[in-house]
Amino acid sequence: HVQLVESGGGLVQPGGSLRLSCAASGLTSSHYCMAWFRQLPGKEREGVATIYIGDGATYYADSAKGRFTISQDDAKNTLYLQMNSLKTVDTAVYYCMDVGVGYWGQGTQVTVSS
Repeated sequence: HVQLVESGGGLVQPGGSLRLSCAASGLTSSHYCMAWFRQLPGKEREGVATIYIGDGATYYADSAKGRFTISQDDAKNTLYLQMNSLKTVDTAVYYCMDVGVGYWGQGTQVTVSS
């Protein structure tokens, strides 16, 4: 079955950068789209960025546009989220998702604080 393991979270100061990784295994023929979501404290999970595996098309939430970049390394079956110019409001648990099968990773905590 599909397994997704996120890494790369941590504590960073406002204005800093982090790169999240999501290592995928057990991928199926339904693997056509991957996404990053986040869950802020006390809030519902929200979409951050999406990438379509076939053509590499990407989509971003307004909060991520211009600051975050989603990408994939097919050879490594790894999804990335490069986050720049981080703000305190970006503090959340970040999850990757295989949209095709509806599987989530366990999440990685990102804390933006001075």
